[in-house]
Amino acid sequence: MIPFRRMPQKKKVQEMFDNIAPTYDRLNHVLSMNIDKSWRRHALREIVDGTPQRILDVACGTGDSTISIAKAAAAGTEVVGADISEGMMALVQGKAEKAGVDGRIRLQVADGEALPYGEGTFDRVTCAFGIRNFEHKEKGLEEFRRVLKSGGKAVILELSVPQNRLVRWAYDLYFTRLLPRIGGAVSGDKAAYRYLPASVHQFPAPQAFCRMMEEAGFREVRFRTFTFGLCRMFTGTR
Repeated sequence: MIPFRRMPQKKKVQEMFDNIAPTYDRLNHVLSMNIDKSWRRHALREIVDGTPQRILDVACGTGDSTISIAKAAAAGTEVVGADISEGMMALVQGKAEKAGVDGRIRLQVADGEALPYGEGTFDRVTCAFGIRNFEHKEKGLEEFRRVLKSGGKAVILELSVPQNRLVRWAYDLYFTRLLPRIGGAVSGDKAAYRYLPASVHQFPAPQAFCRMMEEAGFREVRFRTFTFGLCRMFTGTR
């Protein structure tokens, strides 16, 4: 377990992501060696279904998943990107325009634990690498379910700790030693890149998180593991 006495509360997390937003995209893809793109493609297959949909991307950050969804979804689909960090979302519009999907995306500053949408609003709710930052994950899951239509699906991607000893050793070396140094040097915020491995280590084990989803009211809860356990995808229906 990585020593990290207290995880930042909601306001601190918001300020942290606002601060690292200008360098986030470049660092994210370099430090993940672009493997995150393949994980997002797996999630995309669970999100879009070839028909016009209403899709909510919670904790959308700088919009990588939001834009991918908008590009892949059927004509007539509305994609809403929501995030607590205005600094991160400030980058989405330009990226969406460059990708030619700005007309299909609506952005809103919103707290994932108190979503400003009515019950049964969306066909899909997705969250990529964001729910580990929620102060109250169970409340976020309840909100995901609340805003889903009956039969709608939640698709959650999250980083995780590998179980294989050799992979775990390499993972810990990279995430606890190299990543904070590189991320801190480029972004100027070493604490943010110490927080990342700490937040992953403190995220519930897959079976425990599945139970949290079930307790929030989701049915048919499942998870898949990618890249030796570096990432997991959780799905559940309302």
